[in-house]
Amino acid sequence: MAHFAKVVDGVVETVIVAEEDFIDAGAMGDSSLWIQTSYNTHRGVHYAPNSRTPDNGIPLRKNYAGIGYTYDAERDAFICPQPYPSWTLNEDTCDWDPPVPHPDDEDSYIWDEENQQWNKQ
Repeated sequence: MAHFAKVVDGVVETVIVAEEDFIDAGAMGDSSLWIQTSYNTHRGVHYAPNSRTPDNGIPLRKNYAGIGYTYDAERDAFICPQPYPSWTLNEDTCDWDPPVPHPDDEDSYIWDEENQQWNKQ
């Protein structure tokens, strides 16, 4: 079984788990609308199942697809919606980077767009 995203006009409408033969046979409509995505791929890295430990797997389309994500055919990547206007798209990961790096500690933070800073929660 694999995950497939239905992409219409560049936007992910739904994500399902199915056999590739099921998709290829047109069981869910036009098979060209369905693009495989990997639950274990994030920011261009493949992770071991149910972990955040990178493994030797091949990353598929930079990020796992989600409803409302865009599919960029040129980059062959799924890209989530921009979380804040100040964040920029990282061309390598196809994910959004904040203008100030997230603090590297165990505390929980939330981005403050108005003041362009991370605030502890």
